[in-house]
Amino acid sequence: MIINVCLCVPGGGGKRNGRSKKWKEMLKLPHISQCEELRRTIDRDYTSLCDKQPIGRLLFRQYCDTRPELKRCIEFMDAVLHSGLIITPASIDGNLSRNNFIYHPIVRDYLSGAPFSSYQESMYFSRFLQWKWLERQPVTKNTFRHYRVLGKGGFGEVCACQVRATGKMYACKKLEKKRVKKRKGEAMALNEKRILEKVNSSFVVCLAYAYETKDALCLVLTIMNGGDLKFHIYNMGNSGFDEQRAIFYAAEICCGLEDLHRERIVYRDLKPENILLDDRGHIRISDLGLAVQIPEGETIRGRVGTVGYMAPEVIQNESYTVSPDWWGLGCLIFEMIQGQSPFRKRKERVKREEVDRRVREDQEEYSDKFSEEAKDICRQLLAKDPKERLGCQGRGAIEVKQHPIFRNINFKRLEANILDPPFSPDPRAVYCKDVLDIEQFSTVKGVNLDPTDDDFYHKFVTGSVSIPWQKEVLQAPDRR
Repeated sequence: MIINVCLCVPGGGGKRNGRSKKWKEMLKLPHISQCEELRRTIDRDYTSLCDKQPIGRLLFRQYCDTRPELKRCIEFMDAVLHSGLIITPASIDGNLSRNNFIYHPIVRDYLSGAPFSSYQESMYFSRFLQWKWLERQPVTKNTFRHYRVLGKGGFGEVCACQVRATGKMYACKKLEKKRVKKRKGEAMALNEKRILEKVNSSFVVCLAYAYETKDALCLVLTIMNGGDLKFHIYNMGNSGFDEQRAIFYAAEICCGLEDLHRERIVYRDLKPENILLDDRGHIRISDLGLAVQIPEGETIRGRVGTVGYMAPEVIQNESYTVSPDWWGLGCLIFEMIQGQSPFRKRKERVKREEVDRRVREDQEEYSDKFSEEAKDICRQLLAKDPKERLGCQGRGAIEVKQHPIFRNINFKRLEANILDPPFSPDPRAVYCKDVLDIEQFSTVKGVNLDPTDDDFYHKFVTGSVSIPWQKEVLQAPDRR
């Protein structure tokens, strides 16, 4: 969600950092006796409880710190992560030797056995249950402060909002219930929500909360205040970027696609306006309305996407898996460097059928803005036959990352969010359309909501999303 932070002034600043005066009450943990049902019903999965969930990971590590042999295991795993290797160094602290720990997975398997069982009997796990109880409390519009409208989504307005308990800023995408029903958009809306919920990536917009009001379904998402790539390509001087900047964004998009594809999700709508910048200048993929999860071992069909960016196999309604996304990356790299898309000139008035013909039959033309390596990666990504396309030879994103154009990108550091972007947005600048020019939605007439809609709302309104919520709490000032 793109915003101009100059347009919204968070309340309750000062020492509270935007929090409500009652933030301590809002984050008050329940008595452990209130968590007994949760203790009986929570899924006892090591990966979820001790790896993926931030508070669970922290508390499990604190428990391990109380036992020297477990503390050494954690130190070993951290050393492996830091080095980027999957085999041990000769020793970690003089006590861990190659004879004790040969492979990283062995250590993890050990921790997920008896140590994990004993952790579940400890006060650290009880504290985790208290946080989970708090996480699962109902979410309503009163959970947030709401600020002015910032833009439009497909079914309603987008506004900035701030969590009262933590001061964290988000973008709230409102889906008007009557508008969704009139357009028969329930399946599309629920699909986007479920995919957003499933993906946990630094390179994809994140869903933190899903709740409802009387008139709307609300998705609370990562706030992105640096504008979109379309604005930066075409409205910041000469069209296009220098190659170094384009390749940095391409590398981050590649990481985002890799995270989506790991969950068997094909995005299908890569284009500049769907790539957003945050306040540091890092990008995230947004708007997952056309994304779909592919069943294990299957392919899909579907002529969906945006004219000029759809792959040949999509246009021809052939079966595919994730190949359209690598085509889309090729289109994006071309447009970022050239300042126009490969098969349609800027503001060119041309029929859809002609653009589709160009995609199927014509070869893109390269100007002197492209280095030989930039031409090469675009040609490989824009191969008409998906079997010949980079990223589709069996190794996915690894193939793309190993292209010579990325030789100066340290992907491990990039994924750890410690590389500096080539461009940092000015916090005083406006990188989007003036909010005064945003068209207002007309009133939906002739549509009535009734009890038959409740089943859809129940599936949609699931409250806090675990990983983002726990990250938010851990990042809040003065947390316990």
